[in-house]
Amino acid sequence: MTYREAGVDIDAGEALVEAIKPLAKATARSGSDAGLGGFGAFFDTKAAGYRDPLLVATTDGVGTKLKVAIEAAKHDGVGIDLVAMCVNDLVVQGAEPLFFLDYFATGKLDVTAASAIIAGIADGCKQSGCALVGGETAEMPGMYAKGDYDLAGFAVGAVERDQALTGADVKEGDVILGLASTGIHSNGFSLVRKIVEQSGLGWTEPCPFDPKKSMGEVLLTPTRIYVKSVLAAIKAGGVKAVAHITGGGLTDNIPRILPEGTAVTIAEGSWPVLPVFKAMQRIGNVSKAEMYRTFNMGVGMVLAVSAADQSAVESHLQQQVVLVYRIGEVTKGNREVSIQ
Repeated sequence: MTYREAGVDIDAGEALVEAIKPLAKATARSGSDAGLGGFGAFFDTKAAGYRDPLLVATTDGVGTKLKVAIEAAKHDGVGIDLVAMCVNDLVVQGAEPLFFLDYFATGKLDVTAASAIIAGIADGCKQSGCALVGGETAEMPGMYAKGDYDLAGFAVGAVERDQALTGADVKEGDVILGLASTGIHSNGFSLVRKIVEQSGLGWTEPCPFDPKKSMGEVLLTPTRIYVKSVLAAIKAGGVKAVAHITGGGLTDNIPRILPEGTAVTIAEGSWPVLPVFKAMQRIGNVSKAEMYRTFNMGVGMVLAVSAADQSAVESHLQQQVVLVYRIGEVTKGNREVSIQ
């Protein structure tokens, strides 16, 4: 017997590596040449310009948004999602993403689909300025249903020791700024899929709140990568803390950056809630509290800044072509968020 007869095609795996080498090479940056093929990847923080860096590491996936991509046969955006979920977590601590690795697992390797996925990963790396230095492609017959696959991402960033964001100096009277999301991003899709199933709509059918696109196209809109815009604002000064609005929504993620004795009041209506969220709430008969705890509701990143620095921070963000809204303020409390 051969490995191929057992369900694993080494030749297909090697063909995929050759296909993605130029994609990885295009993400090269100072500190790394983004070459593939070795057993590990070096990164030179000194060559990247760091004096006394702290390294920050994250790992994440795309969740059941992958099921939508698989059923809609649209794979090019989930690679961007994968990178976004990791690098957006790095930047909240003031860290610049340095390099990224991916893990792609499937029952039988489809080189065309895999190439589209990894092209998206390379795109996400370029958007965030980090090098795609390696990864793992695992072909595991019997572990996944036909056509299914899973993704995991791993990112490492760096921040100078004296510039790390901790949120320790957030205080009552500070302003909460929200940065616009592109849609659902990559959280809450188990609920989304249940709502869409209940609605009777198919992934390829016209979207009722965006008829020029299919339901799958709207829901698969890639997660916004905030790295360059947020780093520019941090570098300019005035940013005290940043929160990535992922699973847990606004109500569960903002408390992660609050020191003891503080809370946040969010002003409902201070930013435009995207149509996709209004539709999900209506079709699924979802409560307001559940919506704000599950989804980003149109705000994918939150910044805490002093009232005196608000205008300057907003200006720097707008220069990065990011929609920014004043959505609330820091109050006294016990690290909770209220929507009013």
